[in-house]
Amino acid sequence: MGNEPKQYPMTQEAYDRLVAEHTRLTEIDRPALARRLKAAIEMGDLSENAEYISAKEDQGFLVGRINELEEQIKGAYIIQETGSNDKVRLGSRVTVVEDGETDEEVFLLVGQVEANPMQGKISNESPLGMALMGKKKGSKVRINAPDGKLVFKIVRIE
Repeated sequence: MGNEPKQYPMTQEAYDRLVAEHTRLTEIDRPALARRLKAAIEMGDLSENAEYISAKEDQGFLVGRINELEEQIKGAYIIQETGSNDKVRLGSRVTVVEDGETDEEVFLLVGQVEANPMQGKISNESPLGMALMGKKKGSKVRINAPDGKLVFKIVRIE
């Protein structure tokens, strides 16, 4: 049981981006890097060959990213639109208002893989995301933020 792959909730769009990046890295970037390494090796003395050292470092980063993508793709499960707006769940677009404020904020609840707070996409594993999960319209959620406790009221769930 302990070696089940980690699951990564994501939208179809995020999954497609991961697959496209994996394809580009394995079919374009990795062969180009192999050619770069070969050319650097042919230059001779590897101990003082800056191009070889740089290419080996790049190879390490490339292999690491390919492995990370393969793990995420393998463990991906696509967030399905349920059409139900009674409770906050993965894929919900949630409009909230912070206590004491009048401006509404809108967040899309996504998995960690595609979280991007600057685009309004928050992870279900973030403090606000965890607080919102499973709540209904009108509910208030409290989170501990670096500058104290914040309270948000759920205005709308789409």
